Amino acid sequence: MSASAAKVSKKELNSNHDGADETSEKEQQEAIEHIDEVQNEIDRLNEQASEEILKVEQKYNKLRQPFFQKRSELIAKIPNFWVTTFVNHPQVSALLGEEDEEALHYLSRVEVTEFEDIKSGYRIDFYFDENPYFENKLLSKEFHLNESGDPSSKSTEIKWKSGKDLTKRSSQTQNKAGRKRQHEEPESFFTWFTDHADAGADELGEVIKDDIWPNPLQYYLVPDMDDEEGEGEDDDEDEEGLEDIDEEGDEDGEEDEEDDGEDGEDDEGEDD
Repeated sequence: MSASAAKVSKKELNSNHDGADETSEKEQQEAIEHIDEVQNEIDRLNEQASEEILKVEQKYNKLRQPFFQKRSELIAKIPNFWVTTFVNHPQVSALLGEEDEEALHYLSRVEVTEFEDIKSGYRIDFYFDENPYFENKLLSKEFHLNESGDPSSKSTEIKWKSGKDLTKRSSQTQNKAGRKRQHEEPESFFTWFTDHADAGADELGEVIKDDIWPNPLQYYLVPDMDDEEGEGEDDDEDEEGLEDIDEEGDEDGEEDEEDDGEDGEDDEGEDD
């Protein structure tokens, strides 16, 4: 092959390669545009699904209300139901000091109300009996989501009785004892009512609404479950003890049989 023919062949190859690249890029661009169109359809369906789910949630939220009311009436018959539930919950109990627990012994009812369109927020109501800590019979905290999507919260002002403000006492206790102890008491549970710094990330509110409120009984009964496990362990220990006794009995029986055999041989020797 001549040099000129070789050059022509090389140019043709390069030309074909460039053409293939142009075709490939064009196909990729078209594919990207089609993917974007399909994704828009998926997003539209997701938005439609959210609207439908919201309607279903609203429907069943109304249907659940009579059962929540009936449950509250039954809970009222159980002393210290709510304080026990909170103490047994791992996340809530971490926020409770000793005096918080004392104050929560006067908590008689808790209610969670989601606003009608659900997406705009919810309210948590705490009903208290007469107590030595504050004058309020009802403490509430509301969470709102405005049209622009910005979260906010507001709550009842606690009317503390003289010298009983647990939020101030908690702060003073930490200031005095914190230098001497590495482990500090948590801030008072009741500081939650005055904390509106980050309403969109209110962990306690979300825990009460989404975890405790749907089924508080599961946390109230936690100690009973522990007791049942303890009883099971005791039963296992008793069974192991019986097995040990049986084994010892078998060993003693074997030793007795051996002793009887030896005695029998001795007797035969004497007779001879």
